[in-house]
Amino acid sequence: MFDLDKWQEIFTTIRQNKLRTFLTGFCVGWGIFMLIILLGSGKGLENGVELEMSGDAINSLRIFPGVTQKPHAGLQPGRRIRLTNDDYEEIKEAIEGVEHITGRFYLGGIQIVNYKNNSGDYPIRAVHPDHQILENSLVAEGRFINDADLTEHRKVAAIGKKAAEGLFKDENPIGKSIEVNGIAFKVVGVFIEEGRDGEEEEVIYLPITTAQKAFNGKRRIHQLLLTMGDVTVEESLIIEEQVLKKLSKKHRFSPDDRGAMRISNRVEGYQEFKGVMTAIRVFIWFIASGTLLAGIIGVSNIMIIVVKERTKEIGVRKALGATPSTVVSLIMQEAILVTALAGYIGLLCGVVLLEVFSSGIWLDFFQSFGMMEDISMDNMGIFYNPEVDLAVAVQATIFLIIAGALAGWVPARRAAKIRPIEALRYE
Repeated sequence: MFDLDKWQEIFTTIRQNKLRTFLTGFCVGWGIFMLIILLGSGKGLENGVELEMSGDAINSLRIFPGVTQKPHAGLQPGRRIRLTNDDYEEIKEAIEGVEHITGRFYLGGIQIVNYKNNSGDYPIRAVHPDHQILENSLVAEGRFINDADLTEHRKVAAIGKKAAEGLFKDENPIGKSIEVNGIAFKVVGVFIEEGRDGEEEEVIYLPITTAQKAFNGKRRIHQLLLTMGDVTVEESLIIEEQVLKKLSKKHRFSPDDRGAMRISNRVEGYQEFKGVMTAIRVFIWFIASGTLLAGIIGVSNIMIIVVKERTKEIGVRKALGATPSTVVSLIMQEAILVTALAGYIGLLCGVVLLEVFSSGIWLDFFQSFGMMEDISMDNMGIFYNPEVDLAVAVQATIFLIIAGALAGWVPARRAAKIRPIEALRYE
């Protein structure tokens, strides 16, 4: 039942003890505020790295040929290994577990791309159709390179959104022709990148067979990329070993010669990232738990002081007929009111600060004064959209309030058991 007189007394006590009330509330509010900031920062770091990695297929191997560093089968080190279309076909057909595969053929030097009076320097990559999956490219208009383009050596191109904007401005690029080194290629599609930095959107893709023929590439491939389906780290390492074994046998280099053929295993890298993030989450919760514990200890110490200050008051109340439960509930209600209000303020401040950072309002403020002009929310490094699970934050707030209230209940209960005459003589 709501007791108006009791609540009026509680608010009067709070007004008369502003410093004590502030210190009690500050311990709770600061503990929740730091918990929100720590959890949000950890999530922002995780989101940033996830977004950076989302630009490429996570379940992939990337194969880079190099120069032999060890003698093998009577051959001296220093030989440059060159991949060809035959390597692409053999790995595609012979290696079990390969899901998608593409080669890359690069045009050497600076490539100027022209459309009417517009021109620009854009990366040119000649690829197979599966490259779209390897780079997580999303077709915005038209289509990507397909098998018919390779078979018929079509002079077509799929271009990134930024390249399309630079060359075509407000025109629709589909069906228009661009010139690469004086050779015309018909634009059949525009794609966007799923990742964060958008660098892939400046790339122009050509069919690999067409580029090899048009730019005197013969059957050369500079890089191989493949995906392996839903595999474990151990399974990906087995496939990696099989690929390396086949290539080392064909090109006659030692399988242990990492200079001859470097393979980047993104499955293994992603698992390492998840392990690091797990360790970071454990560390954050360790620090956050320490922050909450400090808040609980602070509330407990202050409540002990509160009870000691009110020992005589408790004696008077008991002398006038108040029961121990009535005395304890009065103190507990005051503690719960202060800690609940302070916990909510701390929670609100933490969430607002994370939202301000995530929205970029703070960056707009500094840039309005001519500061940090070279920084945008897209180039903040591996930190993106800091957020916090509100359910966890609310649970932590409730836990801190209950813990603080219980910390005050022990001394209040002890004081309520003191006989009125002893309480009245307490100094």
